[in-house]
Amino acid sequence: MQHQDTVYSEGLGRGLFREISFSGPHALAMMVLLMALASTLSLSFYAQWATRHHQTVVDGLMLKLVHRQGEIDARDGHLLALSGKIHGLKETLLDLYAFEKKIRVIADLGPAPVSDPARGMGGASPEDIGAYPFPMARGGGALAAQLRELDVAAEAEMARLDVLYDILYEKRLVLDATPSICPTTGWNSSRFGPRISPFSGKKSVHKGYDIANYVGTPIIAPADGVVAFAGKRGSMGIMVSLDHGYGMVTHYGHLSKVLKKRGDRVTRGEKIALMGNTGRSTGPHLHYEVRVNGIPMNPVTYILD
Repeated sequence: MQHQDTVYSEGLGRGLFREISFSGPHALAMMVLLMALASTLSLSFYAQWATRHHQTVVDGLMLKLVHRQGEIDARDGHLLALSGKIHGLKETLLDLYAFEKKIRVIADLGPAPVSDPARGMGGASPEDIGAYPFPMARGGGALAAQLRELDVAAEAEMARLDVLYDILYEKRLVLDATPSICPTTGWNSSRFGPRISPFSGKKSVHKGYDIANYVGTPIIAPADGVVAFAGKRGSMGIMVSLDHGYGMVTHYGHLSKVLKKRGDRVTRGEKIALMGNTGRSTGPHLHYEVRVNGIPMNPVTYILD
C-alpha cells in the first residue's frame, strides 16, 4: 500500500481548511521545500538582527572615536596654550637676566661670581633653555622638561637677585652714610691741608674746611648718622660730631648753638646746629672735618652738590 501524507491549508472560501494530499516522492519534496523555506526565513531574520547589532556596535565605536578625538583636540589645545605660557615665562626670565647684567654694570659689580651658589645648579642660565617651536610634535614630555629647566633657572636667578639686592642694599646704606652735600652756605675761608696758622704764623696742617658766614647760619647733616658728641670742646668751642657708620665721622666746630643732643639720629639735610664764633676763631665760620677710620680727609671730595 502506498504511503500518503495530508497537508491542510487555510481555506479561502466557505470551508475553514482545505485538504491537500501528497504521496511518495511528492511528500518528501514538499518537506524539503518547507524546511528550506524555514531555514531561509531564519537566516533572513538572523541577518537582519546581525545587521542591526553590527550597526549599533559601529555607532558606539564611532561615538567613542568622536569623544576620543575631542579629548585629543582638547589636550592639544591645552599643550599649545601651555607651550605659549612657557615661552612667555622664558622671555620674562631672559629679561630679568638682562636686567641683572645692567644693574651689575651700573653698580660696577662685575659679572656674577663663579663661586655664586646659584651657578652650581644645572641649567642656571636662561639662554640654555631649549626652544621648541612645534610643541605638538614634541608632546607633553618636552613641555615638562622645559618647565623643569625653567624652574631651575628661575631658582638660580632668584638666588642671584637676592645676592644682588643684599649688595645694593649695603651700598645704599654706605651711600646714605657717606657725606655728599655741603653742610652750610657761605664762602671758603681756609682749605684743607698745609697752611700758615693765623694764630702762630707758623706752618701747620689744617684738618678741616672752613666756611664763613653770618652767626646763626643753619648747619645741616651731610649724611645720615647719629650724634656722637654735642657740647664744648677746647679750641673747637661748641661742637657737634656725627657718626655715620662704616668708619665715617664728621665734626662741626665754632658753633653758636646745637640743635641736637647726643644719641639723636639725623638724616641727610636735617638741621643740626647754627654757625657761630666760639672757641679759637678769628670770625664767624664753620670748621668742617671728615674723618674715615680716624684719618682726616679733604672734605671737598665729599661735597657733591
